Amino acid sequence: MTSPSLRLSPGEDARLAGDEGPAVALAMGIVVRMAEILGARELVEIASSHIDGCLYHGDGGVEFAERLVDLGGAVVVPATLNVGALDLLNPARVRSQGHKREMALRLMRAYQALGCTPTWTCAPYQAGHRPALGEHVAWGESNAVAFANSVLGARTNRYGDFMDICCAIAGRAPRTGLHLRERRRATVVVDTGRVDPDLKRRDVFYPVLGTWLGATVDDRVAVVTGLPGTVSEDQLKAVGAAAASAGAVGLFHVEGVTPEAPDLETALGGAAPQTVLTPNPRELRIVRDTLSTAASGPIDAVAVGSPHFSLQEFRHLDKLLPATPFAVPFYVCTGRSEYRQLEASGHLSRFLGAGVEIVVDTCVVVTPILPPQGGVLMTNSGKFAHYTPANTGYGVVYGSLEDCVSSAIRARVSRDECLWS
Repeated sequence: MTSPSLRLSPGEDARLAGDEGPAVALAMGIVVRMAEILGARELVEIASSHIDGCLYHGDGGVEFAERLVDLGGAVVVPATLNVGALDLLNPARVRSQGHKREMALRLMRAYQALGCTPTWTCAPYQAGHRPALGEHVAWGESNAVAFANSVLGARTNRYGDFMDICCAIAGRAPRTGLHLRERRRATVVVDTGRVDPDLKRRDVFYPVLGTWLGATVDDRVAVVTGLPGTVSEDQLKAVGAAAASAGAVGLFHVEGVTPEAPDLETALGGAAPQTVLTPNPRELRIVRDTLSTAASGPIDAVAVGSPHFSLQEFRHLDKLLPATPFAVPFYVCTGRSEYRQLEASGHLSRFLGAGVEIVVDTCVVVTPILPPQGGVLMTNSGKFAHYTPANTGYGVVYGSLEDCVSSAIRARVSRDECLWS
């Protein structure tokens, strides 16, 4: 029996009652219960899902996915898969063995058996999964959620493990939070007018802005003003990834850039902002420094690609590759779609010849790939910088992609400080 405040359609009632099979009934029951907890008045039909629950964290997740398979479960909307715990194209790259490896593989296979597309990427929007403006979806993976809401203008909350696959099987999600138009308007204005225009043109600025944003606004919706109209998708994905890691940001707007913010008035929904924030260069420099636990000295590895490296980022890296191999391991994490396009174009050998180790289907922060002795990792990713120490035991240094390449050549931290001074 559902809460009297939650109204279900006759079709939804039938799914809940088991008319479409036990897997649908189980999934629908979880969606309905979550809707009741969140205070939703109704459910919303979704057009797609991105599943975060395929990364192995313990046997319970495997048992849940396999239970859905045993009950005859299948997704009823297009559903892509987030990273798993294995690189299925290069199995020897991951050091996990025995029970953990077996269960990680079982989990990945179970989600495929449910009808999900094996994209194995945290950036499904780079693999062609791009919902339309205003379309309701149920996405997991915090950076993907921020990108879907902010850059594409789709509507999703931050769906976690189990809930994401239940929404995909039920075809429904609670109509609450960022599914509601009124919850999507900005209440915070972030004015970047005091930031050096040259810095705002550089990729290295955007993970820092995102980290500051997440730590400052938490789950409120902000509209950022003063960014150049040329800001790229990769720069926006870096903002969202860092903001979602440092806080609970699921949606941000950029005036004149993102689809729900053609101007400031529209982003604010015609209302006055509750808060106006003006980050200054000193604040941002402090935030940048918090992304590093080791400021100088030797490094033991470089890792980039969180979110997964795009083709444009590979093109940028290609221009920076040294004539001789790097002095330390240089990992690039990417999705299968980008990897296959590199193969098809003939450019893959260029990176492999330079000593770049390309990780597919997973990433170095969620599965044991880095050398086991530990050390210091350098990255250009705000998300990697946030999670590396706790997840891997490595210290971390944040810098630009150019800094990462320069440091990997020397096996020591080498950073361009001019724009941060």
